Amino acid sequence: MSTAGRAVLREVKLTLPMAPDIEIAASKTATAVAELMRMSPDKIDEVRMAVVEACINAIEHSRAPDRKVYVTYEVMGDGEPQLLRITIRDEGVGFAPGEVEEPDIEEKLNAERKRGWGLKIIRGLMDEVHIDSGADGTSIVMTKARD
Repeated sequence: MSTAGRAVLREVKLTLPMAPDIEIAASKTATAVAELMRMSPDKIDEVRMAVVEACINAIEHSRAPDRKVYVTYEVMGDGEPQLLRITIRDEGVGFAPGEVEEPDIEEKLNAERKRGWGLKIIRGLMDEVHIDSGADGTSIVMTKARD
């Protein structure tokens, strides 16, 4: 579902310190905004999990000198809420999204380190995911339709 022609009806911004379990604050805010939109409980769970994964990735991999994660929630629609767009941004070192290897289930099951599923999980949970990353940081923009 494209965001073209849709107005931002409500916006919430958080600046979170990279601290243990801070992704929970981002998750609770995502839940509150999605509930305000009257999104279904299943979709709210998907949004919440995607936000947690994106925040954890920023915390673990960004090496941001300011040690902060910036989260913006935008409720979009034509008069009534239709779409939730969430941007998770850091000012870290960036990465090449096209070079991230697709996790192999058999390999991961037998590996000592089972991590590396974040981007795949995010893409599976959200309707659209766009990643912009470079030397000045990374932004992950995720959208989920209400219906």
